[in-house]
Amino acid sequence: MKDIIKYVGLDVSKEKIAVAIADEGRDEPRYLGLISNTTESVRKLVKKLGEKENLRICYEAGPTGYSLYRLFLSLGIECEVIAPSLIPKKPGERIKTDRRDSIKLAKLFRSGELTSIYVPTENDEALRDLVRAREDAKEDELRAKHRLSKFLLRNDINPPFKGKKWTRKYREWLNTLKFERSTSKVVFQEYLHHLHEVEQRVKRLEEEIKLQSIEGYHAPMIQALQSLRGIATITATSLAAEIGSFKRFASPKKLMSYVGLIPSENSSGEIRRQGNITKTGNRHVRRLLVEAA
Repeated sequence: MKDIIKYVGLDVSKEKIAVAIADEGRDEPRYLGLISNTTESVRKLVKKLGEKENLRICYEAGPTGYSLYRLFLSLGIECEVIAPSLIPKKPGERIKTDRRDSIKLAKLFRSGELTSIYVPTENDEALRDLVRAREDAKEDELRAKHRLSKFLLRNDINPPFKGKKWTRKYREWLNTLKFERSTSKVVFQEYLHHLHEVEQRVKRLEEEIKLQSIEGYHAPMIQALQSLRGIATITATSLAAEIGSFKRFASPKKLMSYVGLIPSENSSGEIRRQGNITKTGNRHVRRLLVEAA
């Protein structure tokens, strides 16, 4: 009995962790209960479960990150982070609770039906946070420009010249605008000020990205990627941060499958039907590769 492998499913939230165990064999999984999502509580759980060599632990990838995964590894316990979108689901399931989710994870983990994800190193995760922060800032910049443009459109204010927006000439024209009502003046100034703030945030993030591309952990890979046509500093750094190591993929086809850039397929017998790209996997890498192409 001491050598029986225990498959542990954890349903992790910000404050609590629901724990279920499926012993090796065909017995039904059992629900152990809730514990606090703290390091001390997790250590107590490990001691309660028995020998570390017999434990196999899994939990879904989510907003809590990978600190729990790294904690289990530091304790010498096998742990896998599961891709939520690839967890098998029954068509008739309509009830979802932490208890049910943990039991389901333990059961499916024991039967080998779960797909684990690649967990980035702490260096990779820090760089990924940086490039995603820049991506968020660019989205905020676009929204700020749209708000300002729509405000001018509502007030029937158009530039006295033709050409693209947000050029130097267009910005100089914005600074010359006058408003009769103080309310409109305040709204315009706030929109414009917000846009300037977001642009400065983008600039600061891009300066750090440039620094990391020269001196950072992945600098050699980033420099090598920039030798490819269509890929410069931002794209190269983002690819390095999101993928981590290209050695994970045995072939280019595997990489394209990972980012969802292969055709979907619905074939049967002698009939083969291929459709649009699958759009599965890492959407950030997919967008980067499409834009670079």
